[in-house]
Amino acid sequence: MPLLFSYGTLQEGKVQLSTFGRLLNGARDELPGFESSLARILDPRAAAAAGRTHHANVIFNGRDDSRVSGMVFEVTDAELAAADEYERIASYRRIAAVLASGKQAWVYVAARTAT
Repeated sequence: MPLLFSYGTLQEGKVQLSTFGRLLNGARDELPGFESSLARILDPRAAAAAGRTHHANVIFNGRDDSRVSGMVFEVTDAELAAADEYERIASYRRIAAVLASGKQAWVYVAARTAT
C-alpha cells in the first residue's frame, strides 16, 4: 500500500472523513531537506470557505538541518487518487520523498509559494 506524508490539512479528521470516508491511522515522521512555506489561495471563494488566505506548503532546500514535521499514513490506491483530487483544487502536485524514518512516501507540494 502507498504511504502518504501530510504536513497540513490531510492530518485533520474532518478532511480525512470527507476525502477518504474514514479516519487514517498514522505515525509521526519528518520530511528532511524541506522547509515550511505558504501558498496563497488565489480563488477568493476558496479562501473564504477555508477561512484563511494561504495553504501550508513545503519547499525543497536540500539542507540536512531542515525538516518538516507531519504524519505518514498508509492509504489504498483509491485513497491516493482521492487525495490527488483533494490537492488538485489547490494546484498541488504529488512527489516522491524519503522521510526521516527511511520510508518512501508521497508528498504534495504547491508549484507556487506565497507572495
